[in-house]
Amino acid sequence: MTTETAGPKTTEHDHRYVHGYSEREALRLGDQADTLARLLHADTAYPAGSRVLEAGCGVGAQTVHLLAGSPGVLLTAADLSADSLAQARARVAAEAPGAQVSWHHGDLHELPFPDGSFDHVFVCFVLEHLAAPVAALAALRRVLRPGGTITVIEGDHGSALFHPESPAAHRVIGHLVRLQAGAGGDALIGRRLHPLLTAAGFAEPVVRPRTVYADAGRPGLAEGFTRRTFVAMVEAVRADALAAGLATAEEFDRGVADLRRTAGPGGTFHYTFFKAVAVNP
Repeated sequence: MTTETAGPKTTEHDHRYVHGYSEREALRLGDQADTLARLLHADTAYPAGSRVLEAGCGVGAQTVHLLAGSPGVLLTAADLSADSLAQARARVAAEAPGAQVSWHHGDLHELPFPDGSFDHVFVCFVLEHLAAPVAALAALRRVLRPGGTITVIEGDHGSALFHPESPAAHRVIGHLVRLQAGAGGDALIGRRLHPLLTAAGFAEPVVRPRTVYADAGRPGLAEGFTRRTFVAMVEAVRADALAAGLATAEEFDRGVADLRRTAGPGGTFHYTFFKAVAVNP
C-alpha cells in the first residue's frame, strides 16, 4: 500500500548531486546497497507498527533493505527528486510488495509533518551532499518524537586504502572529493558524525566504523564494491574533473585504471563507512 504527499519544492537548500541522476548511477546505487546490505543494515530493525522516516531515499536502493529488516513498519520515504521517487516506488513495488510506504516529494529541511511525527528516522548517504548538515539534522529532530532514534550512515573517501599503491589513484579520489565540496557537500563527512549529531541537539550518539575489505579471497566484494561501486563512482565524475581542469584525460584515466587493478589478482581494497545512532532527548 502506498500513498503520496508533496510540498512546495523550495530552492533555499537546493544542491547539485555530484554523482548525477543517470540510469548508470541508479544501477551503481543498487549494486552498492545490495553488496553492503548485511554490513550496513544487519543491526537496524524497527518494531512492526513503528513510524519510520527515511530522509533522502533516492532511488530506493536502501529502502528495500530497510523494509526487509523491519517488516510491518509504517515507512515514509522522502526525497527532493521526483524522478528518484518514481524509481524508488517501482523498486519497492517489485522487491517489497505489500509494504506500507508513504512517499513525500520535497526538501527535508521543510518537511510538512507535525513535531514528533515519527518514532525513528533513517538517513543513509545524504548528509555528504548537503551544505548545512547540522541544519538538516535539526530539521529531522523536529519531526522525531522525544526518545525516538535517528540512524545515520555515511562514507569517508579519506579512508580508502589499497594495493597496489598508486599516487594517480589517490589523485582521482581527491578530484571527486574536491568536486563534491564544490557542489556544497563533504565526501569526508563520515568522520564527523558524532560532532554533527551533537551540534544538532541529539543525545547519546554512538558511532561505529563499518569496514569493507576486498581481496582475491572475497571476489563478491571486489566486484560488487570495489569495481561496481567505488571505482564506478570515481569514473562517473571524469567529465566534470576534466572540465574543472583538475586533470588531463590521460591522468584521470591512469588513476581509474590503477584503482581497477586493486580489484584484480593480487589487489586489495579497504574502505570505512560510519554508522551512528542517537536519541532525541
